[in-house]
Amino acid sequence: MSERKLYPEDQKRVDEYLKTGYNVTPRKPFKPMRMIIMLITVVTVFSAFSIFLARSSGVY
Repeated sequence: MSERKLYPEDQKRVDEYLKTGYNVTPRKPFKPMRMIIMLITVVTVFSAFSIFLARSSGVY
């Protein structure tokens, strides 16, 4: 069997395509402190709501 080789211009296009990333999207840098603050805020709000709910229903 003979191997098929691309024409130079086609090989150039293939090489350019392979150099680009697949599904590459620009992203903002990850900020762990922001995530921790959001997590603490959500947990605090849910805790306050559950305490309010327990006190208003007479459980606590």
